[in-house]
Amino acid sequence: MRSLLTLCLALATTFQAQADWPQWMGENRDGILSEAGWIKSIPAEGLKTLWRMPIEGGYAGPSVADGRVYVTDYVRTSGEAVNDPGARATLGGQERVLCFDAKTGKKIWEHAYDCPYSISYPAGPRCTPTVDGDRVYALGAEGDLLCLSTADGSVIWQRSFKKDFNSAVPIWGHAAHPLVDGEQLICMVGGETQSVVSLDKMTGKEIWKRPTVGNDIGYCPPRIIQAGGTRQLITFSPKGIESLDPKTGKPFWEVPLTPLYGMSITMPQHDGNLMFASGIGSESVMLELGSKQPTVKELWRGEQKTSIYCANSTPMIVDGVIYGSDCQVGHFAAIDTKTADRLWTTFAPTTGGERRAKHGTAFVTKYGDQFFLFSETGDLIIAAIDSKEYREIGRFHVLEPTGECFGRSVVWSHPAYSGKHLFARNDEEIVCVSLDADDYK
Repeated sequence: MRSLLTLCLALATTFQAQADWPQWMGENRDGILSEAGWIKSIPAEGLKTLWRMPIEGGYAGPSVADGRVYVTDYVRTSGEAVNDPGARATLGGQERVLCFDAKTGKKIWEHAYDCPYSISYPAGPRCTPTVDGDRVYALGAEGDLLCLSTADGSVIWQRSFKKDFNSAVPIWGHAAHPLVDGEQLICMVGGETQSVVSLDKMTGKEIWKRPTVGNDIGYCPPRIIQAGGTRQLITFSPKGIESLDPKTGKPFWEVPLTPLYGMSITMPQHDGNLMFASGIGSESVMLELGSKQPTVKELWRGEQKTSIYCANSTPMIVDGVIYGSDCQVGHFAAIDTKTADRLWTTFAPTTGGERRAKHGTAFVTKYGDQFFLFSETGDLIIAAIDSKEYREIGRFHVLEPTGECFGRSVVWSHPAYSGKHLFARNDEEIVCVSLDADDYK
């Protein structure tokens, strides 16, 4: 009994000081960990898995806030979930929002609703829940937007992109994680008359919308940056990149960028006065942002053997180098921001092999002078990366790749890092692994 009490007290202490990961790519949507005390290497005996809990299918990563873990999934009841990039699968089932105790994995509540699917790659929801105070916002693959109480999962308000905005569901489902900005919840909605819609986060009522023509909204989440002395809302649709006034939705500037198949997916990356965006089909651009006004200038566009063309995972710019996964070849690469030259490439953190594979994926998170890379193989990798080389420090197999892509098994879900712990999911379970250096002394 005493040893059990000691363990419980230790777990409680471990989680008390945690930094939250309340949305996709962390608190600031930048994939950077500011906490001290993360592991710098992986011990020979491996990492400690603290708990595992069963869940169902989905690409949505978890979020973590106030000692709770939130994730969405899909419980299929009819139809065949076949992956065909050119066709929609018709399924019956329920989407769920699940809440777990971060310390123990115990399920606290779930909210389920009927949701027939007509999308390609129909494993489940794509969007990481966004937690804001006592509310959690969840967007399903068919455009069902829910505002739930974090206490018990009860519905505070809900909207349907299809019914309320006449939005056509993209072939690969809605995947742009909603963004909380002050009193707004900013969503990539689409439809015949609008692209971006700002809702009152407390009531779900419309504040403003960005008029447009055409239904195609793509899959890229919005983000807020500070540049040119101005807060700018950056969006990336199949037509290109736009900078909008977050308060009104009025445009500051736009740059055309048209990835194949409407696959505007990865969030444009901002570093100082630079912004990089890319998509499938050798489409990439480096922009220079104005220093005193919200303006933009093109510096270069990628060519067949230069730059990088990202899809499933968002790249990162560090010290004048872009690091990311290429959707065409499948390698992980380092790109010079000044010249677009490829400094080096490797398949080690994506497919784990040496041969090209379409949409090879590694999710990038930075802490200090090292990186956590979460591979599509289900491995957590610690790596030292710079302009000269990729150097793998350690690797640990976290969970099995249960998804499918072009005949290989994959995990395409961005993990959460909170309280020096890793939270990751596949189509069968969600797991918590300690990355606390103190646990391995």
